[in-house]
Amino acid sequence: MEELDVEPVVTKIPAVSDGKHMGFAWGPGDILVYETLHKASGASGSGSSFIHEVRKDEDIYSPILRKLFNESHHIFVGLQTIREDLPSKSRKPQFVSISKNYRSVIRACMEELQQVAVSTKDGEAATQYGNQVSILLAIELIWNLCEVLFIDAAPAGSLLLHLLDWVRLHKADVDEKAREVLQSDSPAEHRDYWDVVVSYVLQGRLDEARQMLMKQATLQPAARNMYKLMDTLLSKMPFFNPSGTQTLTEFDVKWRHWHEEVDRCLQDNSFASNKHLEIICKLLLGDEDILLDHKELLGTWYHFLVTRLLFCHPTVKPAELHYYAQSCMTMFLDSRSVPEPLDSILLAAFEFDIHQVIKDCSIALNNWWFVAHLTDLLDHCKLLQSHNLHFGSNLREFLLLEYASGLFTHHSLWQLAVDYFDHCPEFGRVYLELQIERVPLDTERKALKVLRICEQRQMSEQVRSICKIMAMRALRNNRLGSALSWSIRAKDAAFATLISERFLQDYCTRGTFSDLDLIDNLGPAMLLSDRLTFLGKYREFHKLYEEKRFTEAAKLLLSLMTAKIAPRSFWMTLLTDALPLLEQKEVIFSADQTYELMYCLGELTSSLNSEATGTDRPMQEEDIELTKVELLRLALARNLAMAIVKEGTVET
Repeated sequence: MEELDVEPVVTKIPAVSDGKHMGFAWGPGDILVYETLHKASGASGSGSSFIHEVRKDEDIYSPILRKLFNESHHIFVGLQTIREDLPSKSRKPQFVSISKNYRSVIRACMEELQQVAVSTKDGEAATQYGNQVSILLAIELIWNLCEVLFIDAAPAGSLLLHLLDWVRLHKADVDEKAREVLQSDSPAEHRDYWDVVVSYVLQGRLDEARQMLMKQATLQPAARNMYKLMDTLLSKMPFFNPSGTQTLTEFDVKWRHWHEEVDRCLQDNSFASNKHLEIICKLLLGDEDILLDHKELLGTWYHFLVTRLLFCHPTVKPAELHYYAQSCMTMFLDSRSVPEPLDSILLAAFEFDIHQVIKDCSIALNNWWFVAHLTDLLDHCKLLQSHNLHFGSNLREFLLLEYASGLFTHHSLWQLAVDYFDHCPEFGRVYLELQIERVPLDTERKALKVLRICEQRQMSEQVRSICKIMAMRALRNNRLGSALSWSIRAKDAAFATLISERFLQDYCTRGTFSDLDLIDNLGPAMLLSDRLTFLGKYREFHKLYEEKRFTEAAKLLLSLMTAKIAPRSFWMTLLTDALPLLEQKEVIFSADQTYELMYCLGELTSSLNSEATGTDRPMQEEDIELTKVELLRLALARNLAMAIVKEGTVET
């Protein structure tokens, strides 16, 4: 999901010959698959074809990065629940906490990727993991700076402390080097000893620098006073305490007194006999030339910026940052070199140009995860309200929609995307309706998940579509119960009728019903179609018969025929079902009911005779039908006689 700010390179395609063509098609997961015909120059052979796959977003296929997507989803959902009517003072700590949670997830994934990159034996995979680590490092660096400048919005005094923490967190190689030095036999004589001391000073970690200097002081008793003086200067350097009673002005006066004291020591040549201590003294004064001499230890222009502010402008205000940032980047970078995308992004942040940060990150990074979540958080902080896009949506919603659309191409992450669409008030519903239809319904379990999502959001059209697809699939596999269940859920009367017909055909063939539990528990769903009503009532007739409730069974059977609910093709089956009731010793059908059965039999025989003259039916089938008709006539006549006698006796 990478955006380009330049026109893509034009690829010239040679003319296609030998009747072969190039084809483009979208495959699973938004993969563009295309075939090209390639011929070596001057060759007369048919050439060889190549298949190229272009993925929209590779990151969602990384198992480790999927943890990033899953964990950040929970944080995102929690962020949406923060009440907007709370005062900003109450919400700010929550936003800072959420920002730190996002960063902790990034860091956890980064550490896991680093471990995998080291342990893997596959060189290509190790390179890929290394690239992902670099991207996450950049993401966390940018996010952390945005947290300091925008979300926490640290004021003068506190601002420098936060920036120091930012640099220390992202410049951790000094700690590894310090461990090597301290674990050696003679730390003070180690080749990296002074690099470690200077690095500590550059990061404002003066207590660690003092501890390291003590090791050198013990080796040089003659220079003990010089080391003691340096220790005093380092210990006396003031740092602003945001929670203290000291005002920023008072701190500034105290810092200037300290700065003058350091300058006097340098002017008095107090450290002239020790070049290392003299360098440290000049660093404490913020000497730009000495700072730039230690480019290798600083590593980056923004580390140079924070160190320069520490020793020259500790009370820097947020509004002044852009001036110092620009000058430090110019001084630190080679005038011939072009700034990297990361440099431009960080500079835009120091200039408090939030929208430029988001734009540059969208172009430079390889997925939408970062810009979508950061923009959402900034939007909740009310920092993006003025920025709407020309096509109707705001920046937050646009980026969330893009990110969620990418998630929908993954076989499991699509479920996370639903919540992102839910929190896009303008276009989220439309996007969800379009994307949900593309989710492959591989299993019934997955189909039920998709269905539940649609039902919860009253997406009736999608509900019907899913149910129809699953019903058709079940019907093709001859799973009638499942097919009927899906058609009922879709409220599809025509399809329910079709499946009910199949159930009845199946019953006629096998003599029993399949999926009895479903048919027995149709309830109000049987009213969806006449055929389904008949199926449910016919099954009810069988249950009454099994329970020996013959009178109720007879009444229900007759009503199915006289109310025209039963299909005419099924009348013979119903009349055949009536035979055992007609043969009972006890009279089940009354005289009137028997007359109605006789009428139905008459209608059926007349239609059968007319059908028989128009078709060539096998003799055996006709004989069976005639035998059934004769048996029914005899049984009906006998039952009518018994019913008349019984009813006449009762009347007298």
